[in-house]
Amino acid sequence: MDSTAIITQVANPKEEGILSCAQEKVSQCNISLKKQRNRSIFSSLFCCFRSYNVEPPTSNNNTSPLPPLEENGGVQKGDQTRVIAIPAHPPTKYLLPELKASDYGKKCVVIDLDETLVHSSFKPINNADFIVPVEIDGTIHQVYVLKRPHVDEFLQKMGDLFECVLFTASLAKYADPVADLLDRWGVFKARLFRESCVFHRGNYVKDLSRLGRELSKVIIIDNSPASYIFHPENALHKSKDRLGEVEVTSLLCMERACGDMGSIPARAPLQ
Repeated sequence: MDSTAIITQVANPKEEGILSCAQEKVSQCNISLKKQRNRSIFSSLFCCFRSYNVEPPTSNNNTSPLPPLEENGGVQKGDQTRVIAIPAHPPTKYLLPELKASDYGKKCVVIDLDETLVHSSFKPINNADFIVPVEIDGTIHQVYVLKRPHVDEFLQKMGDLFECVLFTASLAKYADPVADLLDRWGVFKARLFRESCVFHRGNYVKDLSRLGRELSKVIIIDNSPASYIFHPENALHKSKDRLGEVEVTSLLCMERACGDMGSIPARAPLQ
């Protein structure tokens, strides 16, 4: 299997040489074609990466770290984000199963994985919360995963209040075991991976109209505007440093403002 197809949030790994931020940085540095290829292989494995409170390995660690992972390119420049026309025809099969009786009346909250709930790296770090083995072209690589601050509290509160769905542009071979370790309470009623995304103009987009839920009752929490470019009015962009009270409070305020049978106001992006 082509290892470039394992983990990328919104950029198509087949077009990374043109589309991904990681490859643009490689070109700017004028490094060799071989290094470009290696970088794209592992840049494509995860979604997005920013600085975390990471403890580097001790100096006597003999493990040769893989190239650092880059934040994907996408179209995350807020001023340039455009609303894309959505096809008028509904999908023949929805991504989510029928709503459970226990979730009637609840809004559906779609939650991203990488850089929203966790930060992952191929480089060994001493304070990783999880270490997940991932097979790439017959070789097992260790992925070091850090939970975002307050993620446990956030998930538990969200599970009590909403129908929660994990939706990531990463492949299941990486994201599913991470979700197993992260979601100890069974908060996520469904998990959706890259194959559930729509590839649109070089980006993996999470088309909320394919979920099988009333759009006015769907909210998406994601660090990448490119992921929800079809439905920006449904997005609650995550806070930069914290996860927990800010997002939950925002959702609760919106819930009260909309009322018991309320909906998300059209053309009123959640900031």
